[in-house]
Amino acid sequence: MPKESYRYFKRDISWLSFNYRVLLEAEDDTLPLYERIRFLSIYSSNLEEFYEIRVAEHRGVIMKKKFAEETDEEAEETLAEITREVNRQQVEYYRIFTDKILPELNQQRIVLYRDSRPEPFHEDFVRDFFNEEVFPFLSPVMIQTGDIQTFIRDRRLYLIVRMQKKDNAGGDSGGYHYALMKIPFAKAPRFIELPCHQGVCYIMFIDDIIRANLSTIFPGYVINSCYSIKISRDADIFIENEKGSNIIETIRNKVKKRKVGDLSRFMYDREMPGDFLAFVCRAFGIKDEDLVLGGRYLNLQDLNKLPNPRGKELEQYVPPPMRLPYLDTTGSMFRAISEKDIMLHFPYHSFDYLIRLLMEAAFDPSVEEIKITQYRVAENSAVINTLISAAQNGKKVTVFVELKARFDEENNMSTAELMKYAGIRIIYSIPGLKVHAKVAIILRKNTAEGQQTPLPNFAYLSTGNFNEKTAKSYSDIALLTSHPDFIDDINKVFSVLEGKLSNPVFRHLLVARFNMVSELKRMINREIEHVRRGGRGRIILKMNGLHDRDMIDELYRASENGVEIDLIVRGICCLMPGQPYSRNIRVTRIVDMFLEHARIWYFYNGAREELFLTSADWMRRNLSRRIETALPIFDPEIKQAIIHILNIQLRDNTKACLVDEHMHNNFKRDGSRLKIRSQLSIYEFLKERAEGETIN
Repeated sequence: MPKESYRYFKRDISWLSFNYRVLLEAEDDTLPLYERIRFLSIYSSNLEEFYEIRVAEHRGVIMKKKFAEETDEEAEETLAEITREVNRQQVEYYRIFTDKILPELNQQRIVLYRDSRPEPFHEDFVRDFFNEEVFPFLSPVMIQTGDIQTFIRDRRLYLIVRMQKKDNAGGDSGGYHYALMKIPFAKAPRFIELPCHQGVCYIMFIDDIIRANLSTIFPGYVINSCYSIKISRDADIFIENEKGSNIIETIRNKVKKRKVGDLSRFMYDREMPGDFLAFVCRAFGIKDEDLVLGGRYLNLQDLNKLPNPRGKELEQYVPPPMRLPYLDTTGSMFRAISEKDIMLHFPYHSFDYLIRLLMEAAFDPSVEEIKITQYRVAENSAVINTLISAAQNGKKVTVFVELKARFDEENNMSTAELMKYAGIRIIYSIPGLKVHAKVAIILRKNTAEGQQTPLPNFAYLSTGNFNEKTAKSYSDIALLTSHPDFIDDINKVFSVLEGKLSNPVFRHLLVARFNMVSELKRMINREIEHVRRGGRGRIILKMNGLHDRDMIDELYRASENGVEIDLIVRGICCLMPGQPYSRNIRVTRIVDMFLEHARIWYFYNGAREELFLTSADWMRRNLSRRIETALPIFDPEIKQAIIHILNIQLRDNTKACLVDEHMHNNFKRDGSRLKIRSQLSIYEFLKERAEGETIN
């Protein structure tokens, strides 16, 4: 079929399909109640960022403030599609919250008040809590159209109150007045635990505690009604070609401006009367296209903080990160990696092994230099602390800090300053590029005293960040190796980052903007050739996003030529299955207790299987505007273990969905009595593998 006939899903509509899959976890009544509540929170948080970045970009195109590969008309059409789909999902969201979650909380003898009228036995507590903990921090502002507008901050929850002045007899005097109040989120929690009564636990939204006391706030008025509103603002920042200290100051200034960005969403309680909404829109300059339906309670990403008075029985059991007997009994990480390559699969394995490796490097007298990339690190990072220890012990430490990691800019700047103060050499962002590779190398002296052979160097390559916090919930795979060719290739990557090398030649590593795309196309073509010669062509690609049309076209072409392709794509997938040119392609999406974050590429290669761990998704930005790495797996045991993990995920009939030509998430239900929940199955597989290594 001619390439011009190929069709693709829209990137943002595909993302909304993914987020709807997240929402479906909240409706799964086989999950513990608070796990379902957690997914309601995740859905809301995801949608918040979507409006701050993606919707804001389309609005920027229409307002001529941003440049993108779409026309004004295309941007308007996409925004209309987004609004229709989000409004549809919002109805589902509040149905699940109201009709499923709240009644199940009641069954557990947990009452989450749904209005501003507490039971009589709580009235004194609510009044006293309001007077002591809330009222001192409220700053209501009267609003009228034509007045100087009160600035509404993004990600904050507000109440708008409509009221009438009392007349001398205590009734209303006619005519409405309006006031705006920000919920004092920094001074009081969103959810307040009230005293238990007859074995029932009670929880109240801070919003409702305020609503219950509106007459105290506005003593001269008769309260007519009160509704929640919130807005989202453009939070994207664009950094072009600034260098060195200029980029730090530029990013610092743009992060500050993020708080006053253009409006991208105005969310309101759908019960708000039309004339009330019309007043609000006039007062704050809200346009119809800004409006997004909500419910009585907005900012429900706060549900992740909902108190759980019943304990762990209502939460998802998460297997603890396992220890690896081989590494524990060997003692030295250096010795263990010198003997063989080591695979770590987080969060199934403990992240402590990476900290141990860096700490050993910090104190081993043979170590001369450590080089590492930083994209997203935890606050008060143990990784950063070990690097500081290494520098203080006289090691040469070089850290490439990507300042343009969205929403982590400030944390990256502060940790960079901390490391620089400790004597670590900091290399900042490359103009026009993001460095997304997750690599580190430990370089040692050529030989130790009394030893003739060179000491091995060590490398760490991962699909995820050097972040001990996300390593508890993100599923990523890392390789620890002393393979000299890998060390040499990674050294070349750092030479590129340091500006010492412009045209590197890599022996094994695939690096975006150099050899990654050409090698991927070569391997896809090789699978096609195997089929043409009567053999089998087989590709498995696991990633977070698939958007690059050039690479999608390669997969379409491979499918047309008989190559069997399985895609495990958690998020955006613009490839459209179910078409004549994609008949050999299946798209699987897995959402479960851990965030699927690992990127793995598998090519059958005529039974000479090739496997890569990589930091790269097949998004246009990853393949053309970032530094990404992909590492081939040579160790046969590790290779077979990762292939087995891929096959477990493809057999998942519990949490896996097949994405169809309509972007629907169709749960895989194969009728088998054996239920496979891949994340739990992977944990058991890795546990057996670790025990087997001990026996051997």
